[in-house]
Amino acid sequence: MGAGGERAAAEEPARPWDQDELLRLMDVRPAGPGRYTAPPHGGAERNVVEAGQLLADAVVAAAKEIPDQRVTSASMVFSRAAGHDKGIAVDLDVVHRGRTYSTVQARVTQKDRLRCAGLILMGADADDLVTSTAPMPDVPRPDEVRPFGPPGMRVRGRELRVVDDAYDWDPQHVGPPELLVWTRFAAAPAASYLHTALMTHSVTHWTIAAALRPHAGYSEAMAHKTISTGISKATVAYHDDIDVSRWFLYANQVVYTGRGTTQSEGRVYAEDGRLVASYAVHGMIRPLVRRPGAPDMVL
Repeated sequence: MGAGGERAAAEEPARPWDQDELLRLMDVRPAGPGRYTAPPHGGAERNVVEAGQLLADAVVAAAKEIPDQRVTSASMVFSRAAGHDKGIAVDLDVVHRGRTYSTVQARVTQKDRLRCAGLILMGADADDLVTSTAPMPDVPRPDEVRPFGPPGMRVRGRELRVVDDAYDWDPQHVGPPELLVWTRFAAAPAASYLHTALMTHSVTHWTIAAALRPHAGYSEAMAHKTISTGISKATVAYHDDIDVSRWFLYANQVVYTGRGTTQSEGRVYAEDGRLVASYAVHGMIRPLVRRPGAPDMVL
């Protein structure tokens, strides 16, 4: 984060992180043909917008641009960090609009500079010809798991419960490269695409911590201090409807870590076992080298 971003963030009073604030940031507004905007969050301890929030902004914009189809998949490459202190613009180009599928290019900018870009596939639903799904992992139910909420993850109105207390900042607490996290929000938003946005927001949360988990001497507590971490790409496929006011499970498994990168595969299940989404996240884990004026990577 550059010095200018630090000053701007410090001058503005911090808004509380809660469900309403997440929705305010992700429910992008029309601002001209193919353009949608999101407001700034204001003051924040770390002036870097999460990758999942940027992806959710684009998903909501596409849902509003083509309201008679739903988002079936979205993929985004995160090239440059965006800050909380300025608004964000999402520009859409509908490169193909069909009765079955439509293709939308999305560019997310801040201060007229590209932050991330990707493709969104829209689709019209049809009756099942055949159906099958990968089974939900055999995990304890949410009421059997302790509530979770370290300072950096607290969002009022969102509950997190991590199976086996596996999200641990103790660098000597090692385990397999996976995280299984139950989540729910206090209230159900009015629009289905906002349920999708709230679920999308967290798909990028778990990869770095899960990748570091097998390695003694390292944990996510070291991120942006002694190691440089960030999300470089995320792809989400949306399979079924979700009600975020009911428990749903992120099952995140890291399949590779090396050469300064990490790759995870994840699935999102409703509490009744329905697979509502699946995702893949590519991240960065490297020694931290600070350059004057260079922002942190997106996380």
